[in-house]
Amino acid sequence: MKILLIGGGARESAIAHALKKNANVKLYTLMNNKNPGIARLSEKISLNKETNLDAVKSFAEEVKPDLAVIGPEAPLGAGVSDLLWSMGIPTVGPKKLPAQIETSKEFMRNLFKKYNIKGSLQYKAFEEYGEELEAFIDEMTNQGKDVVVKPVGLTGGKGVKVVGEQLKDNEEAKQYAKEVFEKDIGGGKVIIEERLIGVEFTLHGFVDGDTIKFTPTVQDHPHAYENDEGPITGGMGSYSCPNLSLPFLTDKDLEEGKEIMEETVKAIKKEVGDYQGFLYGQFMLTAEGPKIIEYNARFGDPEAMNILAILKNDFVEVCEAIANKKLKDVDVEFENKATVCKYVVPNGYPTNPVRNKEIIVDEEKIKETGAILHYASVNEVDGKLYMTGSRAVAVVGVADTIEEAEKIAEKSIQYIKGEVFHRSDVGKLDLIKKRIERMKELRG
Repeated sequence: MKILLIGGGARESAIAHALKKNANVKLYTLMNNKNPGIARLSEKISLNKETNLDAVKSFAEEVKPDLAVIGPEAPLGAGVSDLLWSMGIPTVGPKKLPAQIETSKEFMRNLFKKYNIKGSLQYKAFEEYGEELEAFIDEMTNQGKDVVVKPVGLTGGKGVKVVGEQLKDNEEAKQYAKEVFEKDIGGGKVIIEERLIGVEFTLHGFVDGDTIKFTPTVQDHPHAYENDEGPITGGMGSYSCPNLSLPFLTDKDLEEGKEIMEETVKAIKKEVGDYQGFLYGQFMLTAEGPKIIEYNARFGDPEAMNILAILKNDFVEVCEAIANKKLKDVDVEFENKATVCKYVVPNGYPTNPVRNKEIIVDEEKIKETGAILHYASVNEVDGKLYMTGSRAVAVVGVADTIEEAEKIAEKSIQYIKGEVFHRSDVGKLDLIKKRIERMKELRG
């Protein structure tokens, strides 16, 4: 079976490893940079921009795949899925209009409003900076609420700024909103939202347009430095628990989160057609229950590495069921194991990362620790690996307990050398206990 994979990061590495567990799969990958892990698993690679429709078309015509899987959000926003379906290739990854659930935060918020989906929050979209925007922020201030400033389009997870974190107060939020328009960040359109107080978690679903099958919940760590400090990144690491939930989540919280995602899938179908792919719900668990921060139209990165490491099913069958709308016939199961994923990133990341510096990875030693290795934003040139400036390498520990999984991941990192750093506290019990205490405090 020939499968075309679009994307070359750690998320796509996890997808490639999961697909290749099926011995009948021949993988063909189109990616920006040469990711050595994915290249090794592929019969052939095409080094091209993942949003280049002509390059995708040409490679797909050459390969004639039975199925395509799209990893990142940018090609979804560019209509790569629409293109592949038009060529008669069943594709996992939503078409351009359903993918707006990620590519347009305004579409997502309006959908919640129109279909009265639970878990929404106060927000307003603006096409220019002016008195109306300032008045809305002032209104939030009068209600005693801080705000979040979100560019409407894609910013690689780095455009959103939160009062109390990257912004000092609501007045500084106005200045940042002005900057978004002046610098045309994320398309130069802005959503102002109320800031939610609570603990974040992510929930993923496999979706075929009608049916959604849920994966274990995962907690990501977006702050760059230990103890949740520093600038927001695409994610420095994540963990999942052996019971496939998280220690601060009640059964009711989880059911509410699932219901919100089920309602979202129905609303997308009514509004713009079937959503077929992976859906990522980023939630804030508040004192009132789970509320949705945002959706991604693809697997989270790093969360894909946690989830796919413990999937019991043949991932190829799951992907075929998504593309062929037969997910209701698949019993999706996961191992009752803990997972801890840690990212190794270039010094200075995310604000001023070193670029094109060599990173040395001792794959054999990492394998001996029991960790799973995924290359991310690296480029292989003449047998050497160079960092491109984003997250470079990820390691995943899988074990019966969080403590064991964390130790495996941490031990393996000593075999990665270069101008790099990582968060050693991801998956540590002290940090997890803080989350539990925080929710106890909020629930009163």
